[in-house]
Order: sequence, then C-alpha cells, then structure tokens
Amino acid sequence: MARITKKRKEALAKVEKNKLYSLEEASSLLKEITYTKFDASVDLAVRLGVDPRKANQMVRGVVSLPHGTGKDMKVLALVTPDKEDEAKEAGADYVGLDEYLDKIKGGWTDVDVIVTMPAIMGKLGPLGRVLGPRGLMPNPKTGTVTMDIGKAVSEVKAGKIDFKVDKTGIVHAPIGKASFTADKIKENAMELLTTLNKLKPTAAKGVYMKSIYLSSTMSPSIAVDPKIN
Repeated sequence: MARITKKRKEALAKVEKNKLYSLEEASSLLKEITYTKFDASVDLAVRLGVDPRKANQMVRGVVSLPHGTGKDMKVLALVTPDKEDEAKEAGADYVGLDEYLDKIKGGWTDVDVIVTMPAIMGKLGPLGRVLGPRGLMPNPKTGTVTMDIGKAVSEVKAGKIDFKVDKTGIVHAPIGKASFTADKIKENAMELLTTLNKLKPTAAKGVYMKSIYLSSTMSPSIAVDPKIN
C-alpha cells in the first residue's frame, strides 16, 4: 500500500467527511489543500441523473469560462488557404491542411483543440480512430466546425471549453488553476453549473444534479452541495 505523505494527511484532515460545502466554501478550501509545487489544474466533476445510453438524455455543450482555464490552449486550424490569415490573426498555433492531415495520420496529436470548416470534415472522417478517443474530432455542436474560423479560435483561446457526459453519467471539466483566486474558481464553476442546468434533458426524471465534487491535481475531492448552486 502506498504511504500517505504528511502534506496529503494535512489536506485530508481539513476536509470534513460527509459534509456538503457551499461552492464558496469549497473554492476557498481547495486553495488550502492544494500542495503541489506546480500550478495544479482545478476540476469539477458533476454526476447527473441521466442515462447517457439514451440519445434524448445525452448532455453535451460548450461554456465560456469568465476567467478562462488558465491553460494556454494549443489550437490547430485545418483550413483552406483563403482562411489561413484569419486563423493566424486569431491566435491559432498551427495553421494548414494537408501537411497536418498527414501528421495526424502518422499519430501526431499535440494539440488541445482542432478547428475546421464544413467542407473539410470529409477529410477528417478517416482520422476518427486517431482523433475520437482523444476528444479532438471537431463538431458543429461545439463550434469547432464553422466558417467563422477567427471567432472559433479566439473563443477557445479565451477559455471556451466543451464537455460531454460520460457513460457513467458524469461530466468532468477543467475550470481553472490553483493559482486562481477563490472567487475566480467559484465563478468559473458557477458558469459551468448554470450551463449544465440549462441543458437538462426533458426526458431526465428525478434529481438532475446528484453530486458535485471540486478538486485539484492530487488534492482530495471536496463535496459541494448541489442544492444550493
């Protein structure tokens, strides 16, 4: 059995078992129990009362976090030559088409988001086995397949993220960094929770938000009261 470090013990001692914290309390406590030497990522995990196996209960969407994710998102814009300048001016890290399609075929996926145009989606189809498992396949529903390439790239760079409920009914999403103030963590979390509430499927019955947990890299999870958010 792995030995629990002193700092881990101290962090665990600060989180009360069986207590549901307010989002404000959880955001402040998270900063106290994050002890990594690097700027840890902050994540929110929300268990929803939906059955993802049913199409009418799938929850998927995008949200623009008011304070961004704190991460410099690497964006690949797969575009035709007439759209290259637009993508570059918006801040895309990689811009092109055939040369990057070839790199992806070879296994290259060193990006966080891929933005492209409707006319190019046909070329991406055969790459689904590479991009799909990594969550990199562009999708019109998340705004990554569009003719407004500049806007799409700018939004991703500013902190727009997409999320999708997994097969167990949980939405996992990065909402910031441990270096953020407690208020910024709270506001980013609230933005995601508000968006999830708006996306509640009409077919979902009973309690929609069953549980919410806030954590950072290597920190204990903090249970957040879903009834007050």
